[in-house]
Amino acid sequence: MQSVNPVTLAPPEKGIYSQISIAPTGRLAFIAGQVARDADGKMVGIGDHRTQALQCFRNIAAAIAAVGAQPSQLVRMSFSVVAHDKATVGIIFDAGLEIFGDDFPACASTYRAVVALGMPDWLIEIDGIISLPD
Repeated sequence: MQSVNPVTLAPPEKGIYSQISIAPTGRLAFIAGQVARDADGKMVGIGDHRTQALQCFRNIAAAIAAVGAQPSQLVRMSFSVVAHDKATVGIIFDAGLEIFGDDFPACASTYRAVVALGMPDWLIEIDGIISLPD
């Protein structure tokens, strides 16, 4: 994936995303919205943005690995967050950095505050698009 941050656009906030992601020629894999459910389907972190974000990012990492990809191949992530406030952005991205470390995918992304998600206990949902080689 190639990241492009043209000088004609504002620099990405804290370098945690790119204004533009260019996927190399190949196939795309689409990760469904991941919520704070573990591999057994158990909900974790009810009422806690940080704990839910950690699980969401674990699930994203597991999905990336399941298709034989690396975090650097993620070209797009979207975040939907219930009960958003100014501090929530840092909490969520700090959780992503905790899971991915230096491999955090600073790809094109959208972060949106929402009133609700599919189930009442879900506070965060993250989806993504992965660029896979031919």
